[in-house]
Amino acid sequence: MTKTLIQNAPLTESELLRATQILKQLQADLKQHLHHNIGPFLAAIYDTSGQEIARAYNTVVQDNCSHHHAEMNAIHAAEKAFNTYDLSPYSLTLYTTSEPCQMCLGGILWSGIKTVFFGVPSARVEAVTGFDEGFKPHWIQAFKDRGIRVYGNIASAEGESVLAEYTHMNKIIYSPEKGVKICS
Repeated sequence: MTKTLIQNAPLTESELLRATQILKQLQADLKQHLHHNIGPFLAAIYDTSGQEIARAYNTVVQDNCSHHHAEMNAIHAAEKAFNTYDLSPYSLTLYTTSEPCQMCLGGILWSGIKTVFFGVPSARVEAVTGFDEGFKPHWIQAFKDRGIRVYGNIASAEGESVLAEYTHMNKIIYSPEKGVKICS
């Protein structure tokens, strides 16, 4: 079964191939690190020449900090690398193993990131793990209206496999409405 690409702007085959390679590598790296005290999400930021600027895992549980999601950690690292809160002059691209949650969408928007590629869509993240991805009506169109390109459902089979492995390891699922629980 072919999965439908989520997108809000045209995408070339070479851009899709590059994004698929990067997201598959992020999923593989994440799988190797699941036994460390991290959440099941990884994000990386690249510049227009293809150089990786920042890479970060979800460290919510490790750091006891609810906003230490992979995307937020990667944005923070990129801002430190460029010594600025405004990344817009650099035309950066964020790659993330799963669709960004509600909080991370705000961080992406306000950071100046220009393009987002993601793996597993939120509905599948929630179905596999029980994570609450938040209320995100029409976010892909809203990003398009603000000049941010979005592409998703890329390397999602690999990503779902990593998320399933995380839950089968009885790792903590952070869900404040329901309380913190251990997967069973």
